[in-house]
Amino acid sequence: MTDYLSIKQVMEQGSGEVAIRGWVYRERGSKKLKFIVLRDSTNIIQCVIARDDIGDEKFGIADKIQIEASMEIQGTIKKEDRAPTGYEILVKDFRLVGESDKFPITKDQSVEFLADKRHLWLRSRKMTAILKIRSTLFGAYHDYFRGQGFYEYQSPIFQGIQCEGGSTLFEVNYFGKPIYLAQTWQLYAEPAIFSLEKIYTLAPSFRAERSKTSRHLTEYWHAEMEVAWSNFRMIQDYGEGLLKHLVKTVLEKNKAELEILGRDITKLQPTIEKPFPRMTYTEALKILKEKCDMEVEWGKDLRTIEEDKISQLYDTPIIITDYPKVVKAFYMKETEGNPDTVQGCDFIAPDGYGEIIGGSQREDNIDKIKENLVAMGEKIENYEFYLDTRRWGSVPHGGFGLGMERVISWICGLDTIKDAIPFPRTMTRYTP
Repeated sequence: MTDYLSIKQVMEQGSGEVAIRGWVYRERGSKKLKFIVLRDSTNIIQCVIARDDIGDEKFGIADKIQIEASMEIQGTIKKEDRAPTGYEILVKDFRLVGESDKFPITKDQSVEFLADKRHLWLRSRKMTAILKIRSTLFGAYHDYFRGQGFYEYQSPIFQGIQCEGGSTLFEVNYFGKPIYLAQTWQLYAEPAIFSLEKIYTLAPSFRAERSKTSRHLTEYWHAEMEVAWSNFRMIQDYGEGLLKHLVKTVLEKNKAELEILGRDITKLQPTIEKPFPRMTYTEALKILKEKCDMEVEWGKDLRTIEEDKISQLYDTPIIITDYPKVVKAFYMKETEGNPDTVQGCDFIAPDGYGEIIGGSQREDNIDKIKENLVAMGEKIENYEFYLDTRRWGSVPHGGFGLGMERVISWICGLDTIKDAIPFPRTMTRYTP
């Protein structure tokens, strides 16, 4: 059997006999030569098929090969500065494995067309680069929390109660009864901290938000953590440490992919090198007024435009804390000495990529939680299992959630979050 190597491996070898396989990325030719740029998951390389070397019959087959045909190629690799990646293979033999006739994706296709052909657009160098970075980030997320002594823990996708807001719930028919797709693991994660103390997860979440912006998906991958015996500063420290680790890992492992995407890595370096600015919501309003000429009424949640404006003042993510209680969830603990605000924080990414982490110290007082639920119009009896965690051995604890696609968008410098996931789901897109 032929011992096939990846394109990356044969380029590292640099000379001698090689065998590779992949798909045709580009092709052109004349009566005597056929130039094929072959791609695999690792890179692209130019392959030269000469009529004199392989004969008229085989050259006739090569001459008809089109973009995205799959091939196996044997030949001799050599350095060639004029080739796209600095090497080329002089082909001694090849086999056409899968034919391709008029591949539908060509240059300058519309965004909607590429979305319709997403199953094919994944083959593009751009999407391949993004998916590699995505894989790196998922692995780095696991590595960070396991390195901090956390246990991986899963919660149900089917849930009977809401956590983040009833208007964004996806209701499903569960054997004749209405239940909901998970917005977050949180209400089912908190019970586990009384067992494992430090837990994390990486799982899909679902938000029925009627938004068509470049930042929203209805299905996204939610990286969440919860920790017992915490204080509010610890939650912020974990979030900052995680983002530094994620960026550092991508810069170490994916420089080639960032280059393909045209990402300026000097914009990512400050995230590793500098501490993140931390400010209260009230301080953020003051900065918006003084430096951005934006007047925001105290008590209003920060909109995308305000987040973008304040993020432009910094070259790292910023942490905004102590939001008004009225704009945050029922489970957030009140700020000590100020019942109008809560110990909740949002991490806002630079370059206008918006909120990437939302976290808080959790309310551990059962009576306060009941008051908050009543104020929201919720039925307390629906939350009895959650309230039980405060009845027996309640402890200070907190956690956060991170949207992986938002982090991917920021690190890759993408124009839309839809490119941060293989098959995006939005208000208007649920196929392919």
